[in-house]
Amino acid sequence: MNYRHAFHAGNFADVLKHLVLTLVVAYLAKKAAPFRIIDTHAGAGLYDLASEEAQKTGEWRAGIGRLVALRDAVPEPAAKVLAPYLDLLESDFAEDATDGRRLVRYPGSPLIARRLMREGDQLVANELHPEDRERLAELFHRDSQAKVMGLDGYTALKALLPPKERRGLVLVDPPFEAAGEFDRLAGAVAAAHRRFATGILMLWFPIKVRADVDRLYARLAEAGLAKALAAELQVAAPVPGAKGLVATGVVIVNPPFTLAGDLAAVLPFLAEAMATGPGAQAHWRWIVQENAQRSRDQSENA
Repeated sequence: MNYRHAFHAGNFADVLKHLVLTLVVAYLAKKAAPFRIIDTHAGAGLYDLASEEAQKTGEWRAGIGRLVALRDAVPEPAAKVLAPYLDLLESDFAEDATDGRRLVRYPGSPLIARRLMREGDQLVANELHPEDRERLAELFHRDSQAKVMGLDGYTALKALLPPKERRGLVLVDPPFEAAGEFDRLAGAVAAAHRRFATGILMLWFPIKVRADVDRLYARLAEAGLAKALAAELQVAAPVPGAKGLVATGVVIVNPPFTLAGDLAAVLPFLAEAMATGPGAQAHWRWIVQENAQRSRDQSENA
């Protein structure tokens, strides 16, 4: 599939990815020590929702558009989990004499991360596509805490690890334009974990063929990771041969200990709020679970 991001900015897949990104970075910021965020496939960084690309698909309306419209009606505890993510979008609204207050821009993952960083934290945003990289460079022009690179995403992943801070987050979300992307992603994440075993690794993927995702999980389970958590969101039942994306997932290696509880609180609401047809659902699961954590969970579920 071709996932040029300007066509899909703010859709349901972005909502899941960026909500989890927000929760992870906010967790990192709770400790005083500086951290580094590495975004291997960063995109353009900021997207105009009135652009030709965004208007052609209109995907954001059933994604972030619905969450914004429903914000005052979100039940607890989902509202508490969503609040930091939605708060980040305040500067992306505009007042319109006809339509009132409306969302006009949507930030990509590097800008979301940058908005959460503190003085002393660092961002490396890598993007191979020349047009998107140029826009990304303009976005972070003269920002001493952000560096823009133009390498192949997987090459950047090898070159940039481990970071000198020895703590941080690596986000890997390829465009999935090439065959074998799931296998390449699994191998790259396993290698990245070996180079940066204390870091948090987050990977995003579309769900088009279930067997691809199951193989990814199996390879990660065999890769010697300490912990790995997966979350999936489906907004309608998949129809064989149909175009368009209806399901997506993320995996977080070394997730914050609070993340599973946050996902349990918010995923059912996301599936309901962004459903586009029957069969919408969301769930999370451990791919790799530490023995101590497994024992606690078994005691709580007994």
